[in-house]
Amino acid sequence: MKKLFIPFILVLGLISCNKQEKKVLVPENKDTTSVKDMSPQDLEIKSMCYVGNTGKDSVFVSLDDNLGTVTGKIFYKNNEKDSSKGDVVGFKSGDTLKLTYEFKSEGTTSKRDIFFLQKDDKLIEGIGNVKEENGQTMYADEKKIVYKDGGTLEKADCLIVMRALK
Repeated sequence: MKKLFIPFILVLGLISCNKQEKKVLVPENKDTTSVKDMSPQDLEIKSMCYVGNTGKDSVFVSLDDNLGTVTGKIFYKNNEKDSSKGDVVGFKSGDTLKLTYEFKSEGTTSKRDIFFLQKDDKLIEGIGNVKEENGQTMYADEKKIVYKDGGTLEKADCLIVMRALK
């Protein structure tokens, strides 16, 4: 009996030490309960940078997308009025980034909603009526936001954008 016990323990030890790469199962953002296989590369944070110019005014945007949760920084560099620089946090809904921009301008800290349509390596800023609620400027009606008249930002080299954001 002892002769069978030792090989049995060794076999169990070898089986438990055998490591295999496993796929992570993450539920999809759909109304179904299906699950999609994702490799570890799919779980990486995706960084994106954009620049836009209107006349002598510029906008620099750096965003990190972590499975739909978006964080980053924005710098509105205005020529003849006060500039603003701050952080954004929000989420991705379809092709729209719904962000809250917390920034400093004229010595005060403010918060406002800012939505971007993400299309063809560009960001198009949403334009709409706003309201003030709990010290934050928000869109009055998200369904009435128009993107065709908003400023367009082009995908840019993140090294250039990060220098502007410092």
